[in-house]
Amino acid sequence: MLQIENLTKVFRTDEIETHALSGVSLNIKEGEFVAIMGPSGCGKSTLLNIVGLLDNPTQGKLIFDGEEVARLSDRQRTIFRRGRVGFVFQSFNLVEELTVFENVELPMLYLKLSASERKQRVNEVLTRLKIAHRAKHFPKQLSGGQQQRVAIARAVATNPKLILADEPTGNLDSKHGQEVMELLTELNRSGSTIVMVTHSERDSAYAHRVINLFDGKVVEGL
Repeated sequence: MLQIENLTKVFRTDEIETHALSGVSLNIKEGEFVAIMGPSGCGKSTLLNIVGLLDNPTQGKLIFDGEEVARLSDRQRTIFRRGRVGFVFQSFNLVEELTVFENVELPMLYLKLSASERKQRVNEVLTRLKIAHRAKHFPKQLSGGQQQRVAIARAVATNPKLILADEPTGNLDSKHGQEVMELLTELNRSGSTIVMVTHSERDSAYAHRVINLFDGKVVEGL
């Protein structure tokens, strides 16, 4: 599904050059659940942003379902990832002014689906993720675990092939963190490919494979 070849990312300013990634190569198969681990500043989130087409690498190849996407423009990346990639963030990133229903519906607005189809999909995913009873509530009325459940619902509402999770339990207590990891595991068993950045050994145990980064390089793949 994903082929990453000799990926390099360099951030430059007038005074300093920072190598966030240095020749990363790895393959991720469809249906895998992969955890990316490593110390702070090792390039984990940078790699996730490139895989999710939020950024381009400085050098190297990124092949997504057979298509080279590393050199797409901002607009081309936006179009390509719609409906293909879902994101789950540590800070939830819900829109406070929108209800749960409206937050989950939001990514579907860009797919030009009819109102009736959007409603059906939102209701289905909220029911599946056991948060339908909160559809008319706003994010501030929810617990942290419920907010992350809504964020996951939003990520999967478009039926993406790939779910990217950046420290998905980082702002949760252990009980709600376990619930989120069990939910991601269930989604993976249903066919979703998941790539997760985490500092947590406990969370990484849910993955099929762990990729360790250090200083922008893959140092071990299990």
